[in-house]
Amino acid sequence: MAFVCISLLLLFQDLKACEICGCGVGNFYMGLLPNFKTKFIGYRYGFLNYRSVMASDKTQFSNDSYQTMEIWSGWNLGKRWQVLGFLPYHLNRKQSDDGVTEINGMGDVRVLANYQLFHTRRINQQNQTIEQQLWLGGGVKLPTGKYRINLADTSTNIGDVNAQTGTGSTNFLFNTLYALQINQWGWNTSLTYQLNTKNKDQYRFGNRFTFNSIGYYRFRVAGMGLSPNLGILYEHSDRNQWAGIQQDLTGGFIWNASMGVECNFNKITIGINAQLPVKQQFAEGQTRSTLRGMVHLSFAL
Repeated sequence: MAFVCISLLLLFQDLKACEICGCGVGNFYMGLLPNFKTKFIGYRYGFLNYRSVMASDKTQFSNDSYQTMEIWSGWNLGKRWQVLGFLPYHLNRKQSDDGVTEINGMGDVRVLANYQLFHTRRINQQNQTIEQQLWLGGGVKLPTGKYRINLADTSTNIGDVNAQTGTGSTNFLFNTLYALQINQWGWNTSLTYQLNTKNKDQYRFGNRFTFNSIGYYRFRVAGMGLSPNLGILYEHSDRNQWAGIQQDLTGGFIWNASMGVECNFNKITIGINAQLPVKQQFAEGQTRSTLRGMVHLSFAL
């Protein structure tokens, strides 16, 4: 244990701004699912950016960009079960006072299975059709992404760890989804918790909790279905740990306001979503998240 403590001191005694971002690996956003009866397959592109500036030295900075291109798919198995799969490819770029670093590659594959607890549909006295669904599920995130870090090297820093395309660990997902629709109005709320385990280096990324609530209105125009939507997203990440010791300047939380639109034509769904930070706290205020966004294209099969 004494050796571990000495190594930690050597590792973090020369931290600069470009190493303080505790974000990056493991971000997961579900959003509105495409309308499908049996199965679908689609493509999603998402981006998020962080800017870090060292409080004690403004000349030390880092602009971190994380882009994800992802194949995702869903299958309905009978009336109660649903399986979702996500195959991501990451493009991570860090521009700092030390130069530019880019790490690209396959990310960690995710597989989820959801069970429908109930699905009701009724017409009230005002002749409104009210439909409700509640799903519970879980899944696994497999260590298929690249994680190549030598923590014994004193030149390794937090930024290097977070810029990897994978966590190097098998992690577990737990989620619930509630959907309410009254005629053309709808509201979806989802909760997701990611339980992370240690990787081969005894490094453990902080567990993550995500709350996402979206309201939308569906209507048709020129033969297409449109669903503009507004919502709010909350993410909280615990601190990372190495050999059981919490790492400074990792973890944090963010509230995002979101807006977007979904377009449906026959079996094709196109969607776009933007998220703007409302309140956040990362690295004691030295790291700030900026605009996030996502676009997707899916085909019902």
